[in-house]
This record gives sequence, structure tokens and C-alpha cells, in this order.
Amino acid sequence: MIKKPHLISILVVALVAVAISIGAISGDQVQIQSKKSHAEKLWSMSGHADAEAEAFRHWDEEEPPVVEADCAKCHTTQGYVNFLATGIAGTQDPGNGVECDACHSDPDKGILRDHTDVEFPSGHVIENLGPEALCMECHQGRASKQTVDEAIEEAKVTDDDTSSADLEFINIHYYAAAADQFGTVVQGGYEYDGMGYDARFAHVTGYNACHTCHNPHSLHVDLGPCNTCHTGIQDPKDIRYYGSFVDYDGDGDLEEGIYYEIIPFQNKLYSAIQRYAARFTGYPIGYDAHAYPYFFNDTNGNGVIDSPEANYGNRYTAFTGRLLKACYNYQVAQKDPNAFAHGGKYIIQLLYDSIADLNKKLMNDSLLAGMSRDDEGHFAGSTEAFRHWDEEEPPVVEADCAKCHSATGLQQILETGKNEEVHPANGFLCTTCHSSPPAVYRFAQIEFPSGAVEDMGDSSNLCLNCHQGRASKKTVDKTIAASPGGPYEFINIHYYPTAAVLFGTEVKGGYEFAGKQYAGQKLYHNHNGQFDTCVECHMGTQSENKPFDYTGKMHNVTKPDPRDCVYCHGQDVSQPNPGADPAKFKFSGIRPAPTPDYDGDGNTTESTKDEIKGLETVLYAQIQTYAATVIGTPIIYDSHAYPYFFVDTNGNGSIDFLENIYPNRYTLFNAKLLRAAYNYQMSKKDPNNFAHNSRYIAQLLVDSIGHIGGDTSQYTWR
Repeated sequence: MIKKPHLISILVVALVAVAISIGAISGDQVQIQSKKSHAEKLWSMSGHADAEAEAFRHWDEEEPPVVEADCAKCHTTQGYVNFLATGIAGTQDPGNGVECDACHSDPDKGILRDHTDVEFPSGHVIENLGPEALCMECHQGRASKQTVDEAIEEAKVTDDDTSSADLEFINIHYYAAAADQFGTVVQGGYEYDGMGYDARFAHVTGYNACHTCHNPHSLHVDLGPCNTCHTGIQDPKDIRYYGSFVDYDGDGDLEEGIYYEIIPFQNKLYSAIQRYAARFTGYPIGYDAHAYPYFFNDTNGNGVIDSPEANYGNRYTAFTGRLLKACYNYQVAQKDPNAFAHGGKYIIQLLYDSIADLNKKLMNDSLLAGMSRDDEGHFAGSTEAFRHWDEEEPPVVEADCAKCHSATGLQQILETGKNEEVHPANGFLCTTCHSSPPAVYRFAQIEFPSGAVEDMGDSSNLCLNCHQGRASKKTVDKTIAASPGGPYEFINIHYYPTAAVLFGTEVKGGYEFAGKQYAGQKLYHNHNGQFDTCVECHMGTQSENKPFDYTGKMHNVTKPDPRDCVYCHGQDVSQPNPGADPAKFKFSGIRPAPTPDYDGDGNTTESTKDEIKGLETVLYAQIQTYAATVIGTPIIYDSHAYPYFFVDTNGNGSIDFLENIYPNRYTLFNAKLLRAAYNYQMSKKDPNNFAHNSRYIAQLLVDSIGHIGGDTSQYTWR
């Protein structure tokens, strides 16, 4: 016997088949209806479809029940449609969730509304987005750094630590995922002046937008594709970014998911908020994530908000500017429960800086002990190396810089043979160096600024592309020849010219003086056939069963693995009897046995780094003496301010207010001073030159001292 439901299905299929045969319904229409039905089924499982949720029922008790215009854009379908069409949502009746019409101009055919540009609460506009623009209109939050700053300014508080009844808590609002993802580009968090912050979190191609990670109807995230790279992941909280090589929370776990790195920061910030409020406002504070406006007076001082305390009449009203900023950032981290995936490092930076700012008053050295806000250099999207171009209009990394200061520059060179301008990046990606992980891009040989060509014989050639500097002896000589007699502006070799230091005279990155001999890489920097290349030193790991594993499991290129160095260079400079404990090993303490007394101070036990530092000190003093007595204009140096050498306007030998600014740059170099200053900068800009090629650097510094009239008789090793 055929069951009735089964019989009905057969009849429906038969009727559809008949309709198709007589042309009443086309095959395409059947397919469209099928897709729509599937999409509606998925949508019904989402939060957007939950018509009984507070997000859609909040206004039911109003008289009359009306969703005000400020809320209707995201809490009613018609308000959203109106906003996209006219920019004004208008007041609306409470609705039934976010329905098909909100995003689809033709739901039956699945056609999305045409919308590509999104303005965030900060006023920043992101243009030329894809379908994710539809998501970002509502998932951007309703406040920003600018909102907080404006509130503090309007309250006219006299300083950061004066309470004002005119300061009320500012709430970013729920699920501000887009603000977290775009980071400093839209300034959704409170960013402290003078600090750098990560920009848009860049994921792998194909998973860089809301709808590519989330099913656009169910909002579900399928972890299947995630496991392509993050193998074995069953919970996204366990995912750790590739490019997260810092133990942010200081718990010693470098493999835990970013979610678990963030939690300790949230806890520490909340603790700091409570201590600050109690001590400097006189009113204890507490937080309740489920009760508006979230921060309340802790009337009984027990450290938690009890049920009777979580009411609007007991809201916290003793905010100082400092406290408001910290509480705002705490809420930013709380109200996007998936912030770890959208922009986890940005959230860490906001929390870290909020703790640090409160600590200016709390003076508790243990608050941030062991914790870190920024990643290893190649992945530190918050640093000047990647954020330098944000203020340009439009923000574009010019072609000359894109090779090393973008995520795609090296790939462009391989594919097109030239540099092209690109948008600013948030640090490197796996695909910056890897063509198809673990395979890396291959460069047969690398040309240096001097014209010399070198080949390290392994993937280190990738490193040579960027860590070669941007000038050489040839550059300096060409500048002098073009304008005999000068004066000249400073020539900067650029940051981390490690390869130029490593290869020494073979690539002539330093200014080498006539009649002098200089060390080369093959003559000096040789570890008996081991650790001669970037990859071998910075990505090698020694183990019992495999002497040297160059797979670079963690890619932590900030420094080599102490286990690879401690057996030959074992020392703990704080102990009288150096040992071979990797945990106590200090790279800065290395002093190979043949190291001479470079700086001629008679100390043959100090580290090679201190030997080089001694020579730098002598050369800088000689540069200042020469500039004041020969040029007639005193000079000063600031390693953190471009273009580094400035006029010492008051002649006191140190950097004072407004002296280290571009208009005050030193422009009176003669040929001798230019050569010496160039070599001084080369030494300063590779802070690990003592390990890369100490003899070459020492030779350049000593010869520069002598070139501008200094006494070099004590440097008998030269």
C-alpha cells in the first residue's frame, strides 16, 4: 500500500512534468524555484529569520510600536531597502526579521541589490566592495574612535582623569564584525594617539569577504575549507593565524587559537577598569553584557553586578575620559564574539593599549608583564612599514616600495618583471613567499644596488630581494660626482640592509674608502658550511634525530633558534660561568673567540655587539665635531625620524622639541661628512650587524672616523 505523503509527492512530480511538457513552467523556472526554496530553508535557520528575537521585538512595547529611523535600517527589512535606495531608512513598523527583499532586488531570481560602497561611523568610506557591502551596512557598529573623542570634547573635561556627569557610556553596538575586520582603516575601536594598529585582516584568496566564509543565507561557517590549511580544526576558536608568531598573552602557548590569546587581555582590562574606577573616581564599576547600558555602579563593592544593580537607573555616570576609552574598547571586544576570526590582532592591540593607558595611573608593572601587542615584523600590520601609506589620497604603495612593503610585490616581480603600485597591506601573507605552500617562489640570483649579483643557493634569495638596502658606495659616488663640492642631502641605505652587511665588499653596500681592504661574506661569515644563509639561520631548528631542520615550522624570523647557537656560543652574560642553556642564551652576548678589540677600549670580554656600539659612539661624536667645526652647523641624529640627520639648532648635542622634523633636516653635507654619515646609518639600520658581518661593519666605522679627522691609531686590528 502506498502511503499518502509518498503518493502526493508522485502527483506533484507528475504535475510539474506535465506543466513543463505543455510549456506552462520552463526547466529554468523549476531550477530557480528549487534554488529559492533551498535558500529559504537555509535562511530559516539563521538569526536573520528569528522574528521573535529581541533584535526585532524590542519595539513591541512602545506606544505606538514603531522602530525609529536610526534603528530601522538594520532591524526592519523595509528600512534597509529604503536606506539602500535613498540613504534614509525612515521609521518603520516592527518586522519579521531580515527577509529576502532586504538583500535581493529580485528574490525569485536571486538577484542581489546593487550596493558597493559603505560609510562607517568614523566617516571612512570603503568603496568597490562586492556582495559583502550588503552585510557591512549593519555589521559595522554605531560608534568609533571619533565618537568617543567628540563626546569627551563636548563634555569639556579638564584632563583624562576628571569625572564628568556629561560623559555616558558609548556602545559600539552588536556584532560589529566589519569594524573589527577593517581595523584601523575604519577606526571602529578606540585607537590611542601615537600607536599603530592592524588594517583589514587579509585572509587567503577566496575567503576574504563575509559571504565567502559565511553561508549568506544560513550564516553558517563551513569548517571543511578551513581544514585545508588549519588541519584538524573542529572549532574555529582553535584556529591560529599563519603569521601569528608571538605569544600575545604571555602564557607560553604559541599554538593555541587566537580566541584564547584574547581572553586574558579582556580579563586584565576588566580588572584594570575596576581598580581604576574605584581608586580615581570613588565609584566602583561593574559590567553586565546582557543589560543596557552595560556598565553600572557596583553599589555593594563585591566586584560583580548583582541583579538589582543591573538597571538603567543605576547606570555608571562617573566616567573620566581615560575610563570611557577603556570601557569602550572592552565592549568592542565583547560585542563581536567572533572578533578572533574577523580581526583578532586588532582586538589584542586595542585591549593592550587600553590596559597600558589605565596603567599610567595604576602604576602596576605586572599588568602587561610577558604580554605583547604586535607580531613578528613581516606580519606586523600595525607598523610603519605597512601603514606608511594610509594617509595618502588614495592610499597606494608606490611601485618603488611595493616590492617589500606589500603582500603581493614579490609575486608581481616574478610574474611581470617589474614593480607596480598596490593598496597598502596588513603585513605579509603566506602567498608573499609561497607559490603553493610549502613551495616557495624561486629567484635564480639577485642584483644589489651596486650592480653586483649574488646567489645564496636556496630560498634565501627571497630574503635578499628586500634586505639588501636601497643604496651603495656607487650611489654615494654618483651623487658626489653629479654635483662636485656639494652641499648634499643625506643618502639613506634604508632599513635592515642585512644582505649588504652579510656579503660585505662583494656587494659594496657600505662606503668603502680607496686603498683599504674589506671583509667579504665568503672570507669572514662562514660557519663551517652550516648557517651560511638566511634560511639556515633564521628557520633552522636543531633536534636529536635531525641535526638541522630548515622547514621553518613557525617562520619566526625575528631571531634564530637559540638551540642552534648555544653549543658554540653558549653564554649567559648575567652569570660568571657561561653555560649552554638555550633558555638563558642571549644573541646580543655573542663574542666569537677570534673577535678583536674592535673599539680599542681594552675590553676583550664584552660582546661583539658592544664592540660595534663602541665604534658607533666614537663615529657619531666625530660626525658632530666635524659638522660643527668644519661645516659650521651643528648636527644631530634621530634613528626614528626621517631623514635622520637634523640641524642641532641650539647646539646642545641632543634632540630637542621640533628639531627632528623634516623642514629642519641637515642639508649641508660635504662629500666627507656624507660618506661618514652614510656608513654610520648603515651600521645603525642593521641592529644585528654584529652577527651578520661584524668585521665589515667595524672596518667601515673605523675608516669613516679617520676620513673625517678622527684618531684611529688605537684600532691596530684594522
